[in-house]
Amino acid sequence: MRKVDIFDTTLRDGEQSAGVNLHPHEKLEIALQLERYGVDVMEAGFPASSYGDFQAVQRIARTIKKATVVGLARAVKSDIDAVYEAVKDAAKPGIHVFLATSPIHMEYKLKKKPKEVVEAAVQAVEYASRFFSHVQWSAEDATRSEWPFLAHIIEKVIDAGATVINLPDTVGYTTPVEYAQLITYIKDHVPNISKVKLSAHCHDDLGMAVSNSLSAIQSGVDQIEGTINGIGERAGNASLEEIIVALQIRKDVYRVETNIDLTQTVRTSNLVSKLTGMIVPQNKAVVGANAFAHESGIHQDGVLKNKSTYEVINPEMVGLHSNKMVLGKHSGSHAFKQRCEELGLYLNEEEGKKLFKAFKDLTLKKKEVTEDDIFALMMDSSVKGLFPHYRMETLQISYGSNIIPTTTIVIQTEEGEVLQESATGKGSVESVYNTISRILQKDISLLDYRIQSTTYGSDALAEVYVKIKCDGEVSSGRGIEHDVLEASAKAYLDAVNRLSIKEKFARYSAKGVEVS
Repeated sequence: MRKVDIFDTTLRDGEQSAGVNLHPHEKLEIALQLERYGVDVMEAGFPASSYGDFQAVQRIARTIKKATVVGLARAVKSDIDAVYEAVKDAAKPGIHVFLATSPIHMEYKLKKKPKEVVEAAVQAVEYASRFFSHVQWSAEDATRSEWPFLAHIIEKVIDAGATVINLPDTVGYTTPVEYAQLITYIKDHVPNISKVKLSAHCHDDLGMAVSNSLSAIQSGVDQIEGTINGIGERAGNASLEEIIVALQIRKDVYRVETNIDLTQTVRTSNLVSKLTGMIVPQNKAVVGANAFAHESGIHQDGVLKNKSTYEVINPEMVGLHSNKMVLGKHSGSHAFKQRCEELGLYLNEEEGKKLFKAFKDLTLKKKEVTEDDIFALMMDSSVKGLFPHYRMETLQISYGSNIIPTTTIVIQTEEGEVLQESATGKGSVESVYNTISRILQKDISLLDYRIQSTTYGSDALAEVYVKIKCDGEVSSGRGIEHDVLEASAKAYLDAVNRLSIKEKFARYSAKGVEVS
């Protein structure tokens, strides 16, 4: 069997999903889980896009040891320089340079003639190859490009030093048959194609990203690209977990292998879902809540007799198992730390102490603590040692069937100033948000509000995700608490605090000051 590399772009293409706004420490958390998952290459971000993204990529590059860490760059020197500075300390640094090759992109976006595009691509790859031994070049919108031109420019960039060639279906336009024909054409018409790895990157605009990716593998590509849970711009990217499980279950068809640890599949999916706030549909293949649920009496009868009657995937294979923890209010810090390590949670001493305190506080409210509860607590920014610009000190809500919901909140700023206000609303949540807006004296509007529980039962932790527009800027936030209204307030403040952090990065970018 031949080996296919897995290229994960959750932290770059995935983070471009509308409303997703990850803290640098959240990106690192995902990167560490991707390393445990076994991806070969992780695209950590687009360093030239912002100072915050640059620092996040740099932090990931300095931490990850097993995977190749790459940054995205346009075909310009300044972008390439930014990637080099961000990933140069990585154990395995790399760069991903892209340039559009379709007639519509060259004419309307680049405003360049085909000859100029070839020159720009060659110059960029030549320059990048001075700093990197791993140079991936992507022909943006390859599936709508003219095939002879595509073959010509690929030959030139390989001569210039590219080591990986990517053929993206940037707008999710192609079909499995067409994509296979394109890949075969490139392999047959680029004389030096054997010098590089060939990669496929599919978007899901027509719902065919996974099918197109699997077709590419059958056509002989050496690398497949995608994101966890298929997140990304517009309709998203190919779902890596679906591709990887399909390759495993149907080895008889695809005849390839990967370095992926399949038992980390569900955990990786859950982490990305929780940190991005993008809920996994219940009926999603492989990782959806209903992926192994059976409602039909006929199905249930068959599964009870033999699982293989209706299950082609073993739930344990993807890491789906009982998540109850044998820890309670009498558990000590040593046992807790050991259990966290078993779960793959790596925290420094200060973070460990804060997580243990949060755990002990939870045991006073919740009889049975689960693995999902611990993950939820870990994602709280306070555990990571971040002091938000605004921190809620007290929350008091008055509600009744015949009274107007009223909220009083006390907030402390980063500078130590204590602010207090009260406000009403049509409902309790609205009164909470009206109070926060009044305290901060900001024009804030709620664009989206979602709530879910970490586990089942009346004592489950509540996770609230919000998207707001504050002073013209859109931001998302997450709040986790035993009480729904407190979680709602935390989510709203978290969204505001993320904007404050973004402003800090912008303020200090010119000075080169590191912002934690």
